[in-house]
Amino acid sequence: MKLSFRWYGEDDKITLEKIRQIPNMHGVVTAIYDVPVGEVWSEQSIDRLKRVVEASGLKMEVIESVPVHEDIKLGLPSRDKYIEAYKENIRRLARAGVKCICYNFMPVFDWTRTDLAHKAEDGSTSLVYYESELKNIDPMKGYSLPGWDASYKKEDLHRLFELYRDVDEEKLFDNLKYFLERIIPVAEEFGVMMAIHPDDPPRNIFGLPRIITCEKNIDRMLSLVDSKNNGLTMCIGSLGADKKNDVVRLVDKYSKMGRIHFMHIRNVKLVEDGFEETAHDMKCGSLDIVGVVKALVENGFDGYVRPDHGRMIWGEQGKPGYGLFDRALGASYLNGVFEAVEYLKK
Repeated sequence: MKLSFRWYGEDDKITLEKIRQIPNMHGVVTAIYDVPVGEVWSEQSIDRLKRVVEASGLKMEVIESVPVHEDIKLGLPSRDKYIEAYKENIRRLARAGVKCICYNFMPVFDWTRTDLAHKAEDGSTSLVYYESELKNIDPMKGYSLPGWDASYKKEDLHRLFELYRDVDEEKLFDNLKYFLERIIPVAEEFGVMMAIHPDDPPRNIFGLPRIITCEKNIDRMLSLVDSKNNGLTMCIGSLGADKKNDVVRLVDKYSKMGRIHFMHIRNVKLVEDGFEETAHDMKCGSLDIVGVVKALVENGFDGYVRPDHGRMIWGEQGKPGYGLFDRALGASYLNGVFEAVEYLKK
């Protein structure tokens, strides 16, 4: 596996120098963050980002993400121009050496939580999701999270919610198919693995449909365009937030098929009302991390892996879920699990 670490560019307080010091770190997962969704990234910006990353001794082979414009998800007439821009971004990133692009097809909002700093017994804080508390959140009143697109003004949200009233799961699948049929041939031509991220959490939010939520829907997504380049970012924390998803079995199934290109490995503790993010260690949450790694190793997975959301520990302040300390501990934990499983396989 190729260990990686999410890095938010030169404005990130967590420097490349610090990331490089994490053992076995192959590269960073990053993006161009100052271009509006739907526009083409300049070759100069891509090349500069690559130079900065590689000067630190790391690789820039994974981009997370090239966001999909809402007009594509909605199936509006304007989607074709945004798809053309998306195809050009794939070409430009491929020419810069990018091998994998992570993206999602979640309407309006990315990952959703009800508390960004839930305090655990040990004094650490983490992201949590409680279904009962979601009822008290009104996105129209300015509630926001780091994973959400901050470019949406209140009037934009009202417009989007009105447009999505006519989009159910079937229509969203139709729009995803239209998108994939046009971008995957470009990805095949340029050797880029497109890796869709599961919906987080894997259920409808605020009445908006979500479709990358379970085995049946993942199978359907992969069959829309049956190509190895149409694959998965297998985020076990997202799928594992629904106890009906057996993440070990899913990882085994899709890694056997060669359709997992990027792994997000983190742990969650399932509770009656939702879930709480925990330390990566298996005993801290509800997910079988060792079983997941064992399935990857047994199936010869050689793609990209990153520790996902971490807790805030040791007094660290920063972007919720994306501090240095706990994600570095998570990376070290994953190093150990992979090393042990690979050693025992000999």
